[in-house]
Amino acid sequence: MDIGILEALQLPFMARAFATIAVLAVAAGIVGLGISFREMEFVSDGMVHAVFPGLVIGAALGGSAGLLPGAMAAALAAAVVFTLLDRRGGAGSDAAIAVGLTGLFSLGVVLVSKQQGYAAQLQDLLFGHLLTVTSAQLWQIVVVAIAAIGIMLFTGRAQLFRAFDLGGFEAAGFKVLRTDLALATATALLVVAGVQALGVLMVIALLTVPMAVARLVSRRFALLVPIAIAVPLVVGVLGLWGSFRWSVGAGLSVSPGALIVLMLVAAYAFAVAARLILLAVRRSGRAPRR
Repeated sequence: MDIGILEALQLPFMARAFATIAVLAVAAGIVGLGISFREMEFVSDGMVHAVFPGLVIGAALGGSAGLLPGAMAAALAAAVVFTLLDRRGGAGSDAAIAVGLTGLFSLGVVLVSKQQGYAAQLQDLLFGHLLTVTSAQLWQIVVVAIAAIGIMLFTGRAQLFRAFDLGGFEAAGFKVLRTDLALATATALLVVAGVQALGVLMVIALLTVPMAVARLVSRRFALLVPIAIAVPLVVGVLGLWGSFRWSVGAGLSVSPGALIVLMLVAAYAFAVAARLILLAVRRSGRAPRR
């Protein structure tokens, strides 16, 4: 069977998968700006792991319908706790966050192991099920992603002011805790939106890698969000296409989420290499001639 990439994306399950990636890419590009400038990559990693026991408890109590409420409750609770820990600063707060994320993740594994067929459930929760996203789940992802984007747009100026000049931010009378909680809540909502499709482990890359690539590629602030959106869109199409081709042509079961993350990491490595080469060329051009 030889199906082109455009024909493949017209298949219902492929179209829903691409729509999911598109929604998450837009939300991650906007929320990722705040995460990157505030250097909250470690905190966002902690939130992703903290959501895991919420997913397990929600699935145990309400089945697939309980995933979103369980994840939402765990994510918002983690947003508050990790924000308060992060405000403490220093090595102690980092250690507390590290202990929290490992403990909560282990709790989720223990809880899911108590259920029948836990191996398949654990795989879905960790790596997601991008190709089997239903229309109802897609609409849930859209609503949650819009909420995350809305928070960032509403507090965008405050977030940038807070990131670049904390002293001036406080002197101007802005509430630091309120702004920090807004960013943490937007991050938590994005985690909830992405974890259903990409899984706990895969959503971390979407939160951090696209903006990291954008900051390597361009120094222009206006281009950061568009680049951070474009990168997961491009690798999303390629990842879906590669997974589909290998599954149909070679009979291999390749996780599209994992393939997309690998391509995101490859894009970051390419951006790092390109930047190092560019810096080396500039330095050689400025070197005095003998």
